[in-house]
Amino acid sequence: MKTTGKEESPFANVYQIGVIVKDMDEAEKYYEALGIGPFESLKGPAPTDRRVYGKPAPDVNLRVRIAQAGGVQFELIQPISGNSVQKEFLEKHGEGINHLGFLVDDLEREVAKLIEKGFRVISSGKTTAGGGFAYLDTDKIGGVVFEIIQLPSSAK
Repeated sequence: MKTTGKEESPFANVYQIGVIVKDMDEAEKYYEALGIGPFESLKGPAPTDRRVYGKPAPDVNLRVRIAQAGGVQFELIQPISGNSVQKEFLEKHGEGINHLGFLVDDLEREVAKLIEKGFRVISSGKTTAGGGFAYLDTDKIGGVVFEIIQLPSSAK
């Protein structure tokens, strides 16, 4: 890594584009007709300690399917139940791009830095294998939430 005297941004490694949909089956067919796919279920351990606006959210249930689109993961998310930021997005905006996901090596460190800069975590979760995610309130300008993701150690 080249040293520039500047701290590396946690948004340097684009990993994922997240799209909220009303009907997963319809969305999969649509995107596969465009040449994106095939889609598969998200692999790996399910999130634990899920929080939405800082409060425990064990009732959140999302249907998630992913496909590779070049070097980026294309994620379709259909809110099923519970009060999630994805359900909130669908109700306010309808279907569309909800977030960009970025890979980081140390989720807790990056979240702490971003909180210091005035950003707020709106949803988060951990996995039993050492991974996790945090959605940030970056949608005020541009309408896109940024998610930072630490992959479980088994996926690296």
